[in-house]
Amino acid sequence: MTPTEIEKIFRDEASRALATLIRLVGDFDLAEDALQDAFAVALKRWYAGELPDNPRAWLVNVGRNKAIDRIRRNAVFRGKQQELTHELLVNASAPCEIADATLDDDMLRLIFTCCHPSFADEVQIALTLRTVCGLGTAQVARAFLVGEDAMAQRLLRAKQKIRLAGIPYEVPEREALEPRLRGVLAVIYLVFTEGYAATSGEDLMRPDLAREAIRLARLIDALMPGRGEIKGLLALMLLHDARRAGRKTAGGDIVLLEEQDRSLWDYRQIAEGLRLVEEALRMPGRPQSYAVQAAIAALHARAPSYKDTDWPQIAGLYEVLLRISPSPVIELNHAAAVSMVDGPARALDLIDALEARGSLKGYELLPAVRADLLRRLGRYDAARKAYLAATAATQLEPLRRLYARRIAEMGAQGTAAPTSSLGA
Repeated sequence: MTPTEIEKIFRDEASRALATLIRLVGDFDLAEDALQDAFAVALKRWYAGELPDNPRAWLVNVGRNKAIDRIRRNAVFRGKQQELTHELLVNASAPCEIADATLDDDMLRLIFTCCHPSFADEVQIALTLRTVCGLGTAQVARAFLVGEDAMAQRLLRAKQKIRLAGIPYEVPEREALEPRLRGVLAVIYLVFTEGYAATSGEDLMRPDLAREAIRLARLIDALMPGRGEIKGLLALMLLHDARRAGRKTAGGDIVLLEEQDRSLWDYRQIAEGLRLVEEALRMPGRPQSYAVQAAIAALHARAPSYKDTDWPQIAGLYEVLLRISPSPVIELNHAAAVSMVDGPARALDLIDALEARGSLKGYELLPAVRADLLRRLGRYDAARKAYLAATAATQLEPLRRLYARRIAEMGAQGTAAPTSSLGA
Protein backbone atom coordinates (compact mmCIF):
# COMPACT_ATOMS: atom_id res chain seq x y z
CA MET A 1 0.00 0.00 0.00
CA THR A 2 1.34 3.43 -0.98
CA PRO A 3 1.63 6.41 1.41
CA THR A 4 -1.02 8.20 -0.67
CA GLU A 5 -3.49 5.33 -0.18
CA ILE A 6 -2.69 5.26 3.55
CA GLU A 7 -3.26 9.02 3.81
CA LYS A 8 -6.66 8.61 2.13
CA ILE A 9 -7.70 5.96 4.65
CA PHE A 10 -6.52 8.19 7.47
CA ARG A 11 -8.44 11.17 6.05
CA ASP A 12 -11.59 9.05 5.73
CA GLU A 13 -11.37 7.61 9.25
CA ALA A 14 -9.67 10.38 11.23
CA SER A 15 -12.75 12.30 12.35
CA ARG A 16 -14.58 9.34 13.85
CA ALA A 17 -11.38 7.91 15.32
CA LEU A 18 -10.66 11.28 16.96
CA ALA A 19 -14.19 11.47 18.35
CA THR A 20 -13.76 8.08 20.04
CA LEU A 21 -10.30 8.99 21.34
CA ILE A 22 -11.66 12.19 22.87
CA ARG A 23 -14.25 10.10 24.70
CA LEU A 24 -11.58 7.68 25.91
CA VAL A 25 -8.96 10.19 27.06
CA GLY A 26 -11.23 13.12 27.95
CA ASP A 27 -8.95 15.76 26.42
CA PHE A 28 -9.01 17.28 22.91
CA ASP A 29 -5.29 18.02 22.57
CA LEU A 30 -4.17 14.69 24.01
CA ALA A 31 -6.52 12.85 21.65
CA GLU A 32 -5.27 14.81 18.62
CA ASP A 33 -1.63 14.14 19.53
CA ALA A 34 -2.36 10.45 20.12
CA LEU A 35 -4.08 10.13 16.76
CA GLN A 36 -1.11 11.70 14.99
CA ASP A 37 1.17 9.24 16.81
CA ALA A 38 -1.06 6.39 15.63
CA PHE A 39 -0.91 7.65 12.07
CA ALA A 40 2.90 7.75 12.18
CA VAL A 41 2.89 4.08 13.22
CA ALA A 42 0.33 3.30 10.51
CA LEU A 43 2.56 4.80 7.82
CA LYS A 44 5.30 2.33 8.75
CA ARG A 45 3.23 -0.80 9.37
CA TRP A 46 0.57 -0.40 6.67
CA TYR A 47 3.20 0.50 4.09
CA ALA A 48 4.90 -2.79 4.99
CA GLY A 49 1.67 -4.65 4.28
CA GLU A 50 0.13 -4.89 7.76
CA LEU A 51 -3.21 -3.26 6.85
CA PRO A 52 -5.84 -4.14 9.51
CA ASP A 53 -9.38 -5.27 8.71
CA ASN A 54 -10.80 -2.28 10.60
CA PRO A 55 -8.47 0.72 10.17
CA ARG A 56 -10.55 3.00 12.42
CA ALA A 57 -10.53 0.52 15.31
CA TRP A 58 -6.80 0.04 14.80
CA LEU A 59 -6.17 3.79 14.93
CA VAL A 60 -8.28 4.07 18.10
CA ASN A 61 -6.47 1.20 19.84
CA VAL A 62 -2.99 2.42 18.91
CA GLY A 63 -3.94 6.02 19.69
CA ARG A 64 -5.28 5.05 23.10
CA ASN A 65 -2.03 3.26 23.91
CA LYS A 66 -0.03 6.25 22.69
CA ALA A 67 -2.12 8.50 24.95
CA ILE A 68 -1.31 6.28 27.93
CA ASP A 69 2.38 6.52 27.05
CA ARG A 70 2.14 10.31 26.85
CA ILE A 71 0.46 10.51 30.25
CA ARG A 72 3.15 8.33 31.81
CA ARG A 73 5.92 10.45 30.29
CA ASN A 74 4.42 13.81 31.17
CA ALA A 75 5.39 15.00 34.62
CA VAL A 76 2.45 17.43 34.66
CA PHE A 77 0.10 14.47 34.84
CA ARG A 78 2.18 12.56 37.38
CA GLY A 79 -0.18 13.32 40.26
CA LYS A 80 -3.14 11.92 38.36
CA GLN A 81 -1.31 9.23 36.44
CA GLN A 82 -2.81 6.24 38.21
CA GLU A 83 -6.38 7.58 38.00
CA LEU A 84 -6.13 8.58 34.32
CA THR A 85 -4.38 5.40 33.24
CA HIS A 86 -6.99 3.31 35.02
CA GLU A 87 -9.75 5.24 33.26
CA LEU A 88 -8.12 4.65 29.88
CA LEU A 89 -7.65 0.95 30.51
CA VAL A 90 -11.27 0.57 31.58
CA ASN A 91 -12.43 2.37 28.45
CA ALA A 92 -10.16 0.16 26.35
CA SER A 93 -12.55 -2.73 26.85
CA ALA A 94 -15.45 -0.80 25.25
CA PRO A 95 -16.27 -1.79 21.67
CA CYS A 96 -15.14 0.61 18.95
CA GLU A 97 -18.42 0.28 17.08
CA ILE A 98 -21.42 1.66 18.95
CA ALA A 99 -24.24 -0.84 19.40
CA ASP A 100 -27.02 1.72 19.86
CA ALA A 101 -25.90 4.40 17.42
CA THR A 102 -28.99 6.52 17.98
CA LEU A 103 -28.18 7.27 21.61
CA ASP A 104 -24.50 6.43 21.86
CA ASP A 105 -22.50 7.84 18.97
CA ASP A 106 -19.05 9.30 19.47
CA MET A 107 -19.20 11.75 16.58
CA LEU A 108 -22.56 12.99 17.80
CA ARG A 109 -21.12 13.35 21.31
CA LEU A 110 -18.29 15.44 19.89
CA ILE A 111 -20.65 17.72 17.96
CA PHE A 112 -22.84 18.30 21.02
CA THR A 113 -19.70 19.14 22.99
CA CYS A 114 -18.60 21.64 20.34
CA CYS A 115 -22.11 23.14 20.40
CA HIS A 116 -22.39 23.63 24.14
CA PRO A 117 -24.55 26.70 24.87
CA SER A 118 -21.70 28.34 26.78
CA PHE A 119 -19.80 28.82 23.50
CA ALA A 120 -20.50 31.64 21.07
CA ASP A 121 -21.58 30.62 17.57
CA GLU A 122 -18.20 31.36 16.04
CA VAL A 123 -16.44 29.21 18.65
CA GLN A 124 -18.83 26.32 17.98
CA ILE A 125 -18.10 26.55 14.27
CA ALA A 126 -14.34 26.90 14.75
CA LEU A 127 -14.19 23.84 17.03
CA THR A 128 -16.20 21.83 14.53
CA LEU A 129 -13.99 22.82 11.60
CA ARG A 130 -10.89 21.90 13.58
CA THR A 131 -11.98 18.64 15.22
CA VAL A 132 -14.80 17.21 13.12
CA CYS A 133 -13.77 18.42 9.65
CA GLY A 134 -10.06 18.03 10.39
CA LEU A 135 -9.07 21.45 9.03
CA GLY A 136 -5.78 22.91 10.16
CA THR A 137 -5.71 26.00 12.35
CA ALA A 138 -4.57 28.14 9.39
CA GLN A 139 -7.54 26.94 7.30
CA VAL A 140 -9.98 27.69 10.13
CA ALA A 141 -8.42 31.13 10.54
CA ARG A 142 -8.95 31.86 6.84
CA ALA A 143 -12.60 30.88 7.15
CA PHE A 144 -13.03 33.54 9.87
CA LEU A 145 -10.71 36.08 8.20
CA VAL A 146 -8.49 36.27 11.30
CA GLY A 147 -4.80 35.56 11.93
CA GLU A 148 -3.61 32.03 12.61
CA ASP A 149 -2.23 32.94 16.06
CA ALA A 150 -5.54 34.55 17.07
CA MET A 151 -7.48 31.47 15.97
CA ALA A 152 -5.04 29.15 17.77
CA GLN A 153 -5.68 31.08 20.99
CA ARG A 154 -9.44 30.98 20.44
CA LEU A 155 -9.37 27.20 20.00
CA LEU A 156 -7.07 26.76 22.97
CA ARG A 157 -9.39 28.72 25.24
CA ALA A 158 -12.38 26.68 24.08
CA LYS A 159 -10.63 23.38 24.76
CA GLN A 160 -9.47 24.62 28.17
CA LYS A 161 -13.02 25.63 29.01
CA ILE A 162 -14.29 22.17 28.12
CA ARG A 163 -11.70 20.61 30.40
CA LEU A 164 -11.79 23.06 33.33
CA ALA A 165 -15.57 23.57 33.38
CA GLY A 166 -16.17 19.86 33.09
CA ILE A 167 -18.40 20.23 30.03
CA PRO A 168 -19.69 16.68 29.53
CA TYR A 169 -18.76 14.78 26.41
CA GLU A 170 -22.21 13.35 25.80
CA VAL A 171 -25.49 13.56 23.94
CA PRO A 172 -27.67 15.43 26.46
CA GLU A 173 -31.00 14.22 27.78
CA ARG A 174 -33.92 14.80 25.47
CA GLU A 175 -35.18 17.86 27.33
CA ALA A 176 -31.75 19.48 26.98
CA LEU A 177 -31.51 18.88 23.22
CA GLU A 178 -33.63 21.86 22.20
CA PRO A 179 -31.22 24.68 23.24
CA ARG A 180 -28.44 23.10 21.18
CA LEU A 181 -30.43 22.04 18.13
CA ARG A 182 -29.79 25.15 16.02
CA GLY A 183 -26.05 24.97 16.60
CA VAL A 184 -25.90 21.22 16.06
CA LEU A 185 -27.73 21.44 12.74
CA ALA A 186 -25.50 24.31 11.65
CA VAL A 187 -22.32 22.36 12.33
CA ILE A 188 -23.67 19.20 10.70
CA TYR A 189 -24.33 21.25 7.58
CA LEU A 190 -20.86 22.72 7.93
CA VAL A 191 -19.41 19.19 7.95
CA PHE A 192 -21.44 18.37 4.86
CA THR A 193 -20.35 21.55 3.08
CA GLU A 194 -16.70 20.69 3.64
CA GLY A 195 -17.41 17.26 2.19
CA TYR A 196 -19.39 18.63 -0.76
CA ALA A 197 -16.86 21.31 -1.71
CA ALA A 198 -13.59 21.14 0.21
CA THR A 199 -11.97 24.28 1.57
CA SER A 200 -8.56 23.49 0.10
CA GLY A 201 -6.42 20.81 -1.45
CA GLU A 202 -6.39 18.74 -4.63
CA ASP A 203 -9.79 17.06 -4.25
CA LEU A 204 -13.07 18.83 -4.95
CA MET A 205 -15.01 16.63 -2.54
CA ARG A 206 -14.53 14.65 0.66
CA PRO A 207 -17.31 12.05 0.39
CA ASP A 208 -16.45 10.66 3.83
CA LEU A 209 -17.51 13.93 5.47
CA ALA A 210 -20.64 14.25 3.35
CA ARG A 211 -21.74 10.72 4.25
CA GLU A 212 -20.96 11.33 7.91
CA ALA A 213 -23.05 14.50 7.98
CA ILE A 214 -25.99 12.67 6.44
CA ARG A 215 -25.61 9.85 8.97
CA LEU A 216 -25.55 12.33 11.84
CA ALA A 217 -28.65 14.10 10.53
CA ARG A 218 -30.45 10.75 10.50
CA LEU A 219 -29.46 10.23 14.14
CA ILE A 220 -30.77 13.67 15.11
CA ASP A 221 -34.00 12.95 13.22
CA ALA A 222 -34.41 9.77 15.26
CA LEU A 223 -33.66 11.62 18.51
CA MET A 224 -36.11 14.44 17.73
CA PRO A 225 -38.68 13.13 15.24
CA GLY A 226 -41.21 15.34 13.50
CA ARG A 227 -39.01 18.44 13.27
CA GLY A 228 -39.20 20.34 9.98
CA GLU A 229 -35.73 21.89 10.27
CA ILE A 230 -34.13 18.47 10.73
CA LYS A 231 -36.00 16.88 7.83
CA GLY A 232 -35.24 19.93 5.69
CA LEU A 233 -31.50 19.69 6.40
CA LEU A 234 -31.45 15.96 5.71
CA ALA A 235 -33.32 16.51 2.43
CA LEU A 236 -30.97 19.32 1.42
CA MET A 237 -27.87 17.19 1.96
CA LEU A 238 -29.34 14.13 0.24
CA LEU A 239 -30.31 16.12 -2.84
CA HIS A 240 -26.91 17.80 -3.15
CA ASP A 241 -24.99 14.60 -2.48
CA ALA A 242 -27.07 12.72 -5.07
CA ARG A 243 -25.21 14.67 -7.79
CA ARG A 244 -21.77 13.59 -6.54
CA ALA A 245 -20.90 11.17 -9.38
CA GLY A 246 -21.53 13.85 -12.00
CA ARG A 247 -19.67 16.70 -10.35
CA LYS A 248 -16.12 15.92 -11.43
CA THR A 249 -14.18 14.27 -14.23
CA ALA A 250 -11.98 11.20 -13.84
CA GLY A 251 -9.05 13.61 -13.66
CA GLY A 252 -10.59 15.53 -10.77
CA ASP A 253 -11.76 18.63 -12.64
CA ILE A 254 -15.07 20.30 -11.78
CA VAL A 255 -18.06 19.55 -13.99
CA LEU A 256 -20.47 22.48 -13.69
CA LEU A 257 -24.18 21.88 -13.23
CA GLU A 258 -25.13 22.73 -16.81
CA GLU A 259 -22.58 20.22 -18.12
CA GLN A 260 -23.30 17.30 -15.80
CA ASP A 261 -24.48 13.92 -17.07
CA ARG A 262 -27.73 13.60 -15.12
CA SER A 263 -27.88 9.87 -15.69
CA LEU A 264 -25.03 9.62 -13.16
CA TRP A 265 -27.13 11.15 -10.40
CA ASP A 266 -28.43 8.91 -7.61
CA TYR A 267 -32.17 8.97 -8.23
CA ARG A 268 -32.99 6.71 -5.30
CA GLN A 269 -31.40 9.26 -3.01
CA ILE A 270 -33.17 12.07 -4.89
CA ALA A 271 -36.52 10.32 -4.30
CA GLU A 272 -35.85 10.19 -0.56
CA GLY A 273 -34.82 13.84 -0.55
CA LEU A 274 -37.97 14.89 -2.43
CA ARG A 275 -40.15 13.01 0.05
CA LEU A 276 -38.42 14.69 2.99
CA VAL A 277 -38.78 18.13 1.38
CA GLU A 278 -42.53 17.64 1.13
CA GLU A 279 -42.72 16.47 4.76
CA ALA A 280 -40.66 19.45 5.95
CA LEU A 281 -42.76 21.97 4.04
CA ARG A 282 -45.99 20.49 5.41
CA MET A 283 -44.89 21.02 9.01
CA PRO A 284 -46.91 23.61 10.99
CA GLY A 285 -45.60 27.17 11.11
CA ARG A 286 -43.60 29.13 8.60
CA PRO A 287 -41.10 27.24 6.41
CA GLN A 288 -37.68 26.70 7.94
CA SER A 289 -34.50 27.84 6.19
CA TYR A 290 -33.19 24.34 5.48
CA ALA A 291 -36.55 23.29 4.03
CA VAL A 292 -36.57 26.24 1.61
CA GLN A 293 -32.99 25.52 0.57
CA ALA A 294 -33.98 21.90 0.05
CA ALA A 295 -36.91 23.03 -2.10
CA ILE A 296 -34.42 24.89 -4.31
CA ALA A 297 -32.26 21.77 -4.56
CA ALA A 298 -35.39 19.78 -5.40
CA LEU A 299 -36.09 22.00 -8.41
CA HIS A 300 -32.61 21.30 -9.73
CA ALA A 301 -33.06 17.57 -9.09
CA ARG A 302 -36.45 17.43 -10.84
CA ALA A 303 -35.35 19.34 -13.96
CA PRO A 304 -34.78 17.01 -16.92
CA SER A 305 -32.03 19.33 -18.16
CA TYR A 306 -30.29 22.54 -17.18
CA LYS A 307 -32.22 24.63 -19.70
CA ASP A 308 -35.52 23.24 -18.37
CA THR A 309 -34.78 24.33 -14.79
CA ASP A 310 -37.51 26.50 -13.25
CA TRP A 311 -35.31 29.54 -12.65
CA PRO A 312 -38.16 31.96 -11.83
CA GLN A 313 -39.31 29.69 -9.01
CA ILE A 314 -35.73 29.29 -7.78
CA ALA A 315 -35.27 33.07 -7.71
CA GLY A 316 -38.58 33.38 -5.86
CA LEU A 317 -37.54 30.80 -3.27
CA TYR A 318 -34.31 32.72 -2.66
CA GLU A 319 -36.44 35.79 -1.99
CA VAL A 320 -38.41 33.76 0.57
CA LEU A 321 -35.13 32.62 2.08
CA LEU A 322 -33.89 36.19 2.33
CA ARG A 323 -37.00 37.10 4.34
CA ILE A 324 -36.78 34.24 6.82
CA SER A 325 -32.99 33.88 7.07
CA PRO A 326 -31.20 36.89 5.53
CA SER A 327 -27.49 36.65 4.86
CA PRO A 328 -25.00 38.05 2.32
CA VAL A 329 -24.27 34.56 0.97
CA ILE A 330 -27.97 34.00 0.24
CA GLU A 331 -28.02 37.40 -1.48
CA LEU A 332 -25.14 36.24 -3.67
CA ASN A 333 -26.98 33.03 -4.58
CA HIS A 334 -30.14 35.03 -5.26
CA ALA A 335 -28.23 37.28 -7.65
CA ALA A 336 -26.92 34.23 -9.51
CA ALA A 337 -30.48 32.92 -9.90
CA VAL A 338 -31.71 36.35 -11.02
CA SER A 339 -29.09 36.27 -13.77
CA MET A 340 -30.90 33.28 -15.27
CA VAL A 341 -34.24 35.10 -15.19
CA ASP A 342 -33.51 38.79 -15.83
CA GLY A 343 -30.05 38.48 -17.32
CA PRO A 344 -26.48 39.02 -16.07
CA ALA A 345 -26.67 42.85 -16.16
CA ARG A 346 -29.42 42.93 -13.53
CA ALA A 347 -27.54 40.38 -11.42
CA LEU A 348 -24.34 42.42 -11.66
CA ASP A 349 -26.18 45.43 -10.25
CA LEU A 350 -27.17 43.30 -7.25
CA ILE A 351 -23.58 42.08 -6.84
CA ASP A 352 -22.25 45.65 -7.00
CA ALA A 353 -24.66 46.72 -4.24
CA LEU A 354 -23.71 43.71 -2.14
CA GLU A 355 -20.00 44.34 -2.62
CA ALA A 356 -20.36 48.03 -1.79
CA ARG A 357 -21.71 47.14 1.65
CA GLY A 358 -18.59 45.09 2.35
CA SER A 359 -20.67 42.23 3.73
CA LEU A 360 -18.73 39.58 1.78
CA LYS A 361 -15.27 41.09 1.92
CA GLY A 362 -12.81 38.20 1.67
CA TYR A 363 -15.47 35.68 0.58
CA GLU A 364 -13.79 33.72 -2.20
CA LEU A 365 -16.89 33.01 -4.32
CA LEU A 366 -17.81 36.69 -4.70
CA PRO A 367 -15.17 37.42 -7.38
CA ALA A 368 -16.01 34.09 -9.05
CA VAL A 369 -19.69 35.03 -9.47
CA ARG A 370 -18.72 38.51 -10.63
CA ALA A 371 -16.31 37.00 -13.18
CA ASP A 372 -19.02 34.72 -14.55
CA LEU A 373 -21.47 37.60 -14.99
CA LEU A 374 -18.87 39.80 -16.66
CA ARG A 375 -17.91 36.96 -19.01
CA ARG A 376 -21.54 36.43 -20.00
CA LEU A 377 -21.82 40.17 -20.71
CA GLY A 378 -18.78 40.01 -22.99
CA ARG A 379 -16.71 42.25 -20.70
CA TYR A 380 -13.69 39.98 -20.99
CA ASP A 381 -10.94 42.20 -19.59
CA ALA A 382 -12.90 42.81 -16.41
CA ALA A 383 -13.83 39.13 -16.28
CA ARG A 384 -10.17 38.08 -16.46
CA LYS A 385 -9.31 40.36 -13.55
CA ALA A 386 -12.18 38.92 -11.53
CA TYR A 387 -11.12 35.34 -12.33
CA LEU A 388 -7.58 36.16 -11.24
CA ALA A 389 -8.95 37.58 -7.98
CA ALA A 390 -11.02 34.41 -7.50
CA THR A 391 -7.93 32.29 -8.17
CA ALA A 392 -5.94 34.17 -5.54
CA ALA A 393 -8.76 33.82 -3.02
CA THR A 394 -9.24 30.04 -3.19
CA GLN A 395 -7.09 27.23 -1.80
CA LEU A 396 -8.93 24.53 -3.79
CA GLU A 397 -6.97 23.36 -6.83
CA PRO A 398 -9.98 22.21 -8.94
CA LEU A 399 -11.44 25.71 -8.66
CA ARG A 400 -8.14 27.26 -9.69
CA ARG A 401 -8.07 25.00 -12.75
CA LEU A 402 -11.67 25.96 -13.58
CA TYR A 403 -10.83 29.66 -13.47
CA ALA A 404 -7.76 29.09 -15.63
CA ARG A 405 -9.93 27.26 -18.18
CA ARG A 406 -12.41 30.14 -18.22
CA ILE A 407 -9.63 32.65 -18.87
CA ALA A 408 -8.25 30.45 -21.65
CA GLU A 409 -11.72 30.01 -23.20
CA MET A 410 -12.14 33.76 -23.48
CA GLY A 411 -8.95 33.86 -25.50
CA ALA A 412 -6.75 36.82 -26.17
CA GLN A 413 -9.52 38.62 -28.04
CA GLY A 414 -12.42 37.34 -25.91
CA THR A 415 -14.07 35.26 -28.62
CA ALA A 416 -15.66 32.58 -26.42
CA ALA A 417 -19.43 32.33 -26.43
CA PRO A 418 -21.03 33.40 -23.14
CA THR A 419 -22.55 30.59 -21.09
CA SER A 420 -23.65 30.30 -17.49
CA SER A 421 -21.75 28.64 -14.66
CA LEU A 422 -23.80 28.82 -11.50
CA GLY A 423 -21.90 26.07 -9.74
CA ALA A 424 -21.40 22.35 -9.50
